[in-house]
Formats: sequence, structure tokens, C-alpha cells
Amino acid sequence: MARKDNHKTASKLLIYPLLAFFVLMAVLPFLYMVSLSLQSDAEMFSGQVVVIPESLQFSNYVTIWEKAPFARFMLNSLIVAGTITLLHVLFDPLIGYVFAKMEFPGKRFMFVSLLATLMIPFFIRLIPLYVMTAEMGLLNTYPGLILPFAMSAFGIFLMRQFIMPIPDDLVAAARLDGASEFRIFIDIVLPQLKPAIATLALLTFVFQFNEFIWPLVAVSSESMRPITTGLTLFNQEFFTQWNLTAVGGMLLFLPCFLLFVIMQRYFVQSVMLSGMK
Repeated sequence: MARKDNHKTASKLLIYPLLAFFVLMAVLPFLYMVSLSLQSDAEMFSGQVVVIPESLQFSNYVTIWEKAPFARFMLNSLIVAGTITLLHVLFDPLIGYVFAKMEFPGKRFMFVSLLATLMIPFFIRLIPLYVMTAEMGLLNTYPGLILPFAMSAFGIFLMRQFIMPIPDDLVAAARLDGASEFRIFIDIVLPQLKPAIATLALLTFVFQFNEFIWPLVAVSSESMRPITTGLTLFNQEFFTQWNLTAVGGMLLFLPCFLLFVIMQRYFVQSVMLSGMK
């Protein structure tokens, strides 16, 4: 018994420092970004690594709004990420239900084709996507930023996996009672998908709010920039204002963090449910 306890103690002594090391490695860049956002220009260009600024420059959080139209950038990001998230929440569960509980010719082929799109890197799709958007005249517009991401194979797959365990007998009984497929989806399936939909909304919003490549390619005017590409205004030819860029990074982080805090309960619940399947 004593030997077993010694093994447990030794394991804890080994695991805890290891966990602390990995947590520190994950958090350290964020902490340095916070430090950088509070540094003065003199500290930033001193050539030395400043961890704790001598004087906290909270004025950087005001300056960034004066040097660039950040309110407009933030609004653009919220409109694009919010609309895409709404579209995913509305349609991904519905399409997931079709693949999970309905039978039709070509279902398996269509589902495998859908999953195959996950294997194609975005950089390969970037050029044809740009040409299609340009030919439709949607460059530098909200539809041009939203439509390419209005559907997600990952979101549909995620919803299908959560719908699959719902008993087929329950769905069959509702059909025998004369309920339409849409009624079955709304009254039986949808109430059981709250944790999964919250997770889908959280992941989609965070991904789209941080999207950089597509806005960089599809947007040419300053007024249509989201906050990710708006930060490039602080990249000058001979130097970059890293302290103001770090402030922009903090502004990019806060909405995602608040959304995670609000949906944390559903997110953890969905992870637990997926682990029990």
C-alpha cells in the first residue's frame, strides 16, 4: 500500500511540473502581448526584451482608435463573423439531420464528397474562389466576404455526429403520427442539440473573427477591412508599431473571450457528450 502511494506521489511530482511547463508555454505569448500593448515607443525600440513596462501606457488603447478607423474595422468583423455564424447555426443542423436520419439515392456519395472537401487546403481553393467572386462582382463587399464561408462541411459533419445517436424508433414513431420531417427536426431533434449548436457557434465565430487571408485578398478599400487586416496599417516600410499592433490583438481577443465565457457551459457539455459516445 505504501509503495503504491509512493508511486502516486512520484507521478504527481513528475506530471505537475510538466503540465505547468506546457501551460506556461501556451500562455506566455499572450502575456507578452499584454505587456507589449502597455509599452511606450522608447521601450519597444530599446532593443531589449521588456517584460514589465516601467510605466504602463494605457494611452495606447486610446491612440489606436485615433490612428485608424478601428470602430469601422470592428463593425466589419462583427457583421461578417456574426452573419456567417448565424447561417451555420440555421442550416448546418438541418443538413446534418438530412444526412443522419433520411434516406435518399446518392446519400453516401454526397456525404463522402462533402467530407472530401475538408481535405483540400484553403490555399488551393483561394484562386478559383477569388475568380468566381470577381466575376460575380462581389469583391470588396459584405456578400463577397460572407458567401464563401456560408456553408461548412465540418459544421454539417459535427451536427450529423450529434444527431446520429438519437433513436431511429423515436423519429419513426413521429413519422407514423403524421409529423413532417421539418416538424420532427424542430420538436424532437433540435432541443437535443443545444450544446452542439453552441459549440458550432463558438468555433465558427472565433475562426471567422480571426480570418485573415480571404479579407486580405477580397478587400481593397480601407472602409471594408475587418480588424485582422486593419492591423496591417501599423506595418510601415521601415518599422512596425508593435505596441499598437498588440493593442489591436487584444481587441481581437476580447469578443472571442467573452463569447467563450458565455458559452463555456454548453461547450464543456458538448465535449463530455462526444466523449461518452
